[in-house]
Amino acid sequence: MSYYRTRGSAMQLCLLFCLVLLSLQVASLPRRHHQAWRTKKRVRELPVVSTAAPGNQNFTFNLYRALAAASPDQSIFFSPLSISMSLALISLGTRSNTKAQILEGLGLTIQGGPEEEALHRGFHQLLQVLRQPREDLQLGLGTALFVLPTVYIQDTFLSAARTLYLADTFPTNFRDPEAAQKQINDYVAKQTKGKIVDLVKDLDSSEIMVMVNYIFFKAKWETSFDHKSTQKQDFHVTSETVVQVPMMRREDEYHYLLDRELYCRLVGVPYQGNATALFILPNQGRMEQVEAGLNQETLRKWLKNLTRRKLQLYLPKFSMEGSYQLEKVLPKLGIRDIFTSQADLTGFTNHSNIQVSEMVHRAVVEVDESGTKAAAATAMVVAFRSARIGAQVVAFNRPFLMMIVENTENVLFLGRVTRP
Repeated sequence: MSYYRTRGSAMQLCLLFCLVLLSLQVASLPRRHHQAWRTKKRVRELPVVSTAAPGNQNFTFNLYRALAAASPDQSIFFSPLSISMSLALISLGTRSNTKAQILEGLGLTIQGGPEEEALHRGFHQLLQVLRQPREDLQLGLGTALFVLPTVYIQDTFLSAARTLYLADTFPTNFRDPEAAQKQINDYVAKQTKGKIVDLVKDLDSSEIMVMVNYIFFKAKWETSFDHKSTQKQDFHVTSETVVQVPMMRREDEYHYLLDRELYCRLVGVPYQGNATALFILPNQGRMEQVEAGLNQETLRKWLKNLTRRKLQLYLPKFSMEGSYQLEKVLPKLGIRDIFTSQADLTGFTNHSNIQVSEMVHRAVVEVDESGTKAAAATAMVVAFRSARIGAQVVAFNRPFLMMIVENTENVLFLGRVTRP
């Protein structure tokens, strides 16, 4: 099976966009900086600074709704940041309506000029910030181009990919499909710490370029859950379907918000390293209403109004994987031509009869209570076993939403958990 096919008799240009997303196990450590955090009356508002992703952030939520509509009542997990960054990069190789559709999907009103320059410059700045080494949080984000050396790819595109998007480029002999496949898969496995293997399959000798985009996230809870407190409890998948799941429990002060307009509750659980997991629990029967109300203004309001609240938090251990054929989803957001015979990819090469026929996106997340400091975490939790007056119980025992937000209003990952 060839991932990318072209029409006509001219030389084929085959592009594979494999978006490899991985949010690794969220490990726990002792509540190291907890005392400093609890002295604040209100959680710090995450500032809107230059590290915010460029373009229209509502692309994040429009894409979520498109994925949700394609997979009703199923779990969803993806990285809007990685997808939008990849689309911005691919736009550098497109022209005419193909470029316009991508840029409009990302929130630009016109192509060319200062607005488009700002889009690419913004992603460049974001990459530089997110790729800085951190002591408490691992975040890897990048792109690699695997190119057949005998085929000419426009120097302007390759230069922009390397300069603006810090893309790695590798000469690859697609005339030996097995060797090319191994080269690409070895790279992906290395960048994702061995969690995603054999991503590319069944390459053939017609491929001349493969583009891989990956994001890797690993963080430790700022405060830990105790393994001994985890017990099997009911999770209400639907009103008729109940399953038993391992439910973590911890009583502590968390970021909290009751949204009376969207009929949901939010709990923000901070990671070490200036990132936060937002867990959104719709009221019974209100999931669709919450999903319809997701937009950048809603997220901004949530982050601004989160406050400290003593909670008895019940959160299921869960892992899930999302795999999406974006060429079937992005046309719903107006990004159509690139996947049809109308595609104009002359920014890649001077061959005019090419199109992208498949865009693959994979994401994996694992959330649990364990960490490298298990003994210290166990000792820390002893103080929380006694009852505390006024602690509100928040139990994520029915379908809920999850976001991982880093520093600003950047949504690194977004998902819906329907069955842990």
